[in-house]
Amino acid sequence: MVELAELTRPRHAPSRRRARLREAAVSLGLLGPAVLLYTVLTVVPVGVAVYLSLTDWDGFSPAAFIGLDNYRHLFDDPSSTDAWYVTALIAAAGTVLMVGLGLVYALVLKGRSRTNSFFRAVAYFPHVISALILGYLWAAILGTNGAVNNTLARFGIDPVGFLFDERLALVSLIGVIVWAGFGFNVVLFVAALQTVPAELLEAAALDGATRRQINLRVVIPMIAPVVTVATVLDLVGLIRAYDIVVSLTGGGPAGSTQTFTYLILARSFEGTKVGYATAQAVFLMVVSAALALLVTALRNRQDQAATG
Repeated sequence: MVELAELTRPRHAPSRRRARLREAAVSLGLLGPAVLLYTVLTVVPVGVAVYLSLTDWDGFSPAAFIGLDNYRHLFDDPSSTDAWYVTALIAAAGTVLMVGLGLVYALVLKGRSRTNSFFRAVAYFPHVISALILGYLWAAILGTNGAVNNTLARFGIDPVGFLFDERLALVSLIGVIVWAGFGFNVVLFVAALQTVPAELLEAAALDGATRRQINLRVVIPMIAPVVTVATVLDLVGLIRAYDIVVSLTGGGPAGSTQTFTYLILARSFEGTKVGYATAQAVFLMVVSAALALLVTALRNRQDQAATG
């Protein structure tokens, strides 16, 4: 009987410890390349940037460590303050308009039809084109000798300073940015709206709710997570606005449309102030991450308050 039991006992059954080691090896093999790639492309460059931000380096001679002097100069630099003011206006106004218009546009065109699909494609089309090209296109339309002012001149109307008046230039820049980017939000919101259960909408309609009430109290709360994602993406993207500024206004007139990213690339790096420019870039990265975390935290807090 003992010999029969020994013959029938599985000899090659893996132990729990061996199974765990095998699972860990498989997980490491799957995650290893991604972690290595992320480290090489993100962690290492950020670490190098943080180090360079603490140095006085012109890009050629050896870097001299100066501690936090670049960051102190960052808060004392009037050009940085002005650029942050412009960036904040563009980010705040642009995010509100892009999210608001995208949501309204999506609510109007959420139905499945060829007409709605066409207008959704029209809204999304500018997002496909390079922002640099869009800037040059609108510069040809709104410039001093652009299509609009040439048309006005034929009727004896003085040219409008869309791009050479300080206030109008900033408004024009925000308008072009919103026009070029809100179509992406439309696509996100339409996809989210199509996941809202039809039973909820029918129940609200049977209870006597109007279309406006249904949208405000049922539909929008249901797609709130998607709205949060769109808000974060728009906010971070507008804080880093550069290419459309270069091609549309060039930061002018008199620096009225000079964003912080434009200041870093067009002023600091050109002036061989690489250490100072890197400190500006690191500060921009921290601000972008902080705003993204803040918006997400506020959204989570509202969700917890609603469910609690």
